Amino acid sequence: MSDTVFIFPVRVYYEDTDAGGIVYYANYLKFFERARTEWLRALGIEQDLLLSKNIAFVVAQVLMDNKKPAKFNELLTVHSQISTLKQASMVFEQKIYNSAEQLVCSAEIKVACISLQQMKARAIPAEVTEVLTRGR
Repeated sequence: MSDTVFIFPVRVYYEDTDAGGIVYYANYLKFFERARTEWLRALGIEQDLLLSKNIAFVVAQVLMDNKKPAKFNELLTVHSQISTLKQASMVFEQKIYNSAEQLVCSAEIKVACISLQQMKARAIPAEVTEVLTRGR
């Protein structure tokens, strides 16, 4: 959809690791989530305002590929871009790199927009779509 890539730094904390000091696989999902949230925030889209209107973004599907381990205290960067934007969903292509610029983990994450009242898919608000498509 766009060549725009948002880059977000993440430090690996002790709490992110297993007993061997390696990032526990599920925590990569947290890193991806933080990056998506900060990207939307950087674009002026505050999800708490959407929640006050009973609108939420929820993860509908994840395809994740772990390439190499990340370790305690490493500084990582999460690269995010939207590959597909539909009426009620979007697909994020996200990649995590270590400080040597080696790919650690990649994911394709489908996020759906829902009405919290009905717990059903709904159109992404026009003001959000407008911001996301700007600069295409």
